[in-house]
Amino acid sequence: MQRLTQFLALALLVASPLCAQRDIGTVEVEADNRTIPVRVSGSTQELNNLALKAFGSHGRYHIVASGFIYDIKFAPAGSSAVRVDILRGFGGEPVSSEVTSGSTIREAFFAAADVAVAKTNGLGLRGYFSSRLTFIGDRTGHEEIYTSDLFFGDVKQITHDRAIAMTPRWSPDGEEIIYTSFFRSGFPDIFKINLNNYSRTTFVSFKGTNSGARFSPSGGQVAMVLSGEGEPEIYVSNAEGRGVSRKTHSDTTKASPCWSPDGSRLIFAMQPGPQLYVMSASGGSPHRVSFDTSSYCAEPDWSRTSPNKVAYTMKVGRNYQIGVLDLSTEHGEQVSKAPFDGIEPSWLPDGRHLVYTARTASSSVVCILDTETGKSVPVSPISFGPARQASVWSR
Repeated sequence: MQRLTQFLALALLVASPLCAQRDIGTVEVEADNRTIPVRVSGSTQELNNLALKAFGSHGRYHIVASGFIYDIKFAPAGSSAVRVDILRGFGGEPVSSEVTSGSTIREAFFAAADVAVAKTNGLGLRGYFSSRLTFIGDRTGHEEIYTSDLFFGDVKQITHDRAIAMTPRWSPDGEEIIYTSFFRSGFPDIFKINLNNYSRTTFVSFKGTNSGARFSPSGGQVAMVLSGEGEPEIYVSNAEGRGVSRKTHSDTTKASPCWSPDGSRLIFAMQPGPQLYVMSASGGSPHRVSFDTSSYCAEPDWSRTSPNKVAYTMKVGRNYQIGVLDLSTEHGEQVSKAPFDGIEPSWLPDGRHLVYTARTASSSVVCILDTETGKSVPVSPISFGPARQASVWSR
């Protein structure tokens, strides 16, 4: 029981916001010269709905019926292929036509929509529509791990343990998920699931708590938080949970380690506060990097495309919002503008948008957030039930 209490206290470090009783919906922002007016459509009802949903989530675009700069059209090109035609303006000058394929027509559409973004956004942004999610859902009354596409299609329940599961994270190749669960011993241990055959292995199960596991960008190492030697400390192992090496040494609680894009550094939350600290992945003295935005900064996620950008959860008054920290200046800024709690950010591959958990006293849903404008769009349907702790994988 002491071990369980210690772990729950650690979890509260990053997951105990006070919530207002509010509905979660789209947070609209006024279109300005930073957005591109587009008309999007599909030749079938499925493709039309997907086009409106996908481009409606993207902060670089606003969908209009007239006065558009680009007319983006999607049509089936086979049972699992989609053609995207991009025309310029009302006159319909051809810009591009391309066919993409996938294992399903839905998957092919997302690839085609990513092509359209790459050819029209004007800022060099990657498309993010083909990304996949792993997340925690309790639609069964138990906290289980699921996977889905970015818009909660192709949902698969991965665990059926009827036990607490937490913080699922992808391997860089998208073939494994590493996470914390109470299912085997009744205490928090770290497990790994192979998504090719759904086999599960115990990654680490030491005395104390074992949590917060995250693969390095190369997939060759894993950072995690272990408390077997006293206070929760940051440790690093190889990809099989062997060669575990302690990297921090202080009498303060740590949580949520995350790797830099090149794998040379780690960022994590540490008390008091908590605040955010960076250190070499090989160990050494942590350097505080969050100063000027909030007395509470936690749950960091380091952008893979913008090496100086870190998304994190920050306290604003009695609620929580998403912030973005610029490591070159060590200046953080609130980027979400919702009337509900925003927590648990995970970057999408364009380095501009992210997914996060929007939470009230009665519900939690996964949303896409444009960090440039504050536009927020729910992607997990209310009919699914509570969803949270989403982690992004993209090719």
